[in-house]
Amino acid sequence: MSLQQPAVFCNMVGDWPALHWDVKYLSAMLDGKTIQFRIGLKTMDLVPQFETSCSYVKATLEEFLAWSSGQPSHLSGPFSCFEHSKYWAYADYKYIARIFEDKEEVFQDIRWSDFGFPGRSGKESTLWIGSEGANTPCHLDSYGCNLVLQIQGRIPYEESSIFSKVNVANPDLKRFPEFRNTTAHVVTLSPGQVLLVPRHWWHYVESIDPITVSINSWIELDADHEARVEEAITRTLVCALKSAENSSDGDPWLNPTEVEATSHEINLEYLNQAVSAYFKCQKANVSEWAHPSSSGAEHTTRASCKKRKRQVSCEPEDSQLLNHELSSSTFKAETLQKIPFGPHLIQVLPQSQETSSVAADAVESDDGDLLHENEGGHFGKLHCTRKQLVMSNDCRMPANQMDSDSSPSASQAALSTNDLLDCLVNPHVIRLVAQLLLERTRV
Repeated sequence: MSLQQPAVFCNMVGDWPALHWDVKYLSAMLDGKTIQFRIGLKTMDLVPQFETSCSYVKATLEEFLAWSSGQPSHLSGPFSCFEHSKYWAYADYKYIARIFEDKEEVFQDIRWSDFGFPGRSGKESTLWIGSEGANTPCHLDSYGCNLVLQIQGRIPYEESSIFSKVNVANPDLKRFPEFRNTTAHVVTLSPGQVLLVPRHWWHYVESIDPITVSINSWIELDADHEARVEEAITRTLVCALKSAENSSDGDPWLNPTEVEATSHEINLEYLNQAVSAYFKCQKANVSEWAHPSSSGAEHTTRASCKKRKRQVSCEPEDSQLLNHELSSSTFKAETLQKIPFGPHLIQVLPQSQETSSVAADAVESDDGDLLHENEGGHFGKLHCTRKQLVMSNDCRMPANQMDSDSSPSASQAALSTNDLLDCLVNPHVIRLVAQLLLERTRV
């Protein structure tokens, strides 16, 4: 858990039964059960292909296999509407506990306990099945860190949450010129390897083989609970202010993965749940410190503090929650020097700057300012402009922009709801509000 940058574990899962979970094996286990696939175009557009711009079909894995291998269209079911040479398909975010709810014995095929997380198995994992070209746009996860096991095929890594407007596979350097200065950490994940993606690292995944199968698990961290309180405050503010105005100009405060803003009642409910979870975790920590476990060798999150990552899909009720900030993990060189990198644990190294600016397969460094410059980016389910990242707590208007009667000068545009929100959801402001709210609740 002390790793501050991506790394690949090479010889940890050799005896896991899950290594046999190729598409043919999974097809037999599902026995004709349909799952939802996301369908995207194999294009090189400058704009990322977000989930809401894709098509969706429900199909069996047999039909997916027939389509992928070019068999007659009557065998590929709903995939027959999409020419294989022009489209890719992705069964993503499939919770194993849900799709194999009648086969709970298969949960034990996945043994995250080998990584120091006792009791964590396939029940806390998700399944990913893609064809060549299937991808998840560049983003960072709001909560926790990520372990990804590759079963079949290769991916140059992967999941959600906070999306970038930059298509890292084909960046628009005129629109985002500072992207030239980013550094990509690139890894091609092969079967049997496990990738660790630390908290708040940008990442992009693409399938580079005809069929790929991956399994991942998001590891919850204690820091997630305060982040959820801040996220709930942000959602409440944005939804309340934006719903108060009649905007028909396609205002982009919602992420491309979210269809509509939630109601004030739902947002308050989420805020209360987030605060309750925070204090429940605090209480569990105090109890653990007072009564330490005899097996306290592992750094792991207590079960009482866990909140499973919510699924991102085209359906509003399944979409992930908001997060407003890009608090990056501090890179500690002195810590990394103590990590025993070698043949079994491989450090993911950055590319040279000449190649990283056009890398299609990247785990990006956690510099949010570079990925959101100029045109802004998406914070969780929110859109904020770059000035949010650099704005100080003092949001007063400069004196030279005011008339003698304290009204806006003729050369200055009137302040908008977006201007107000850019100040209100500044990370420093939201963090202070969260602390005040938690103090009030604690009393």
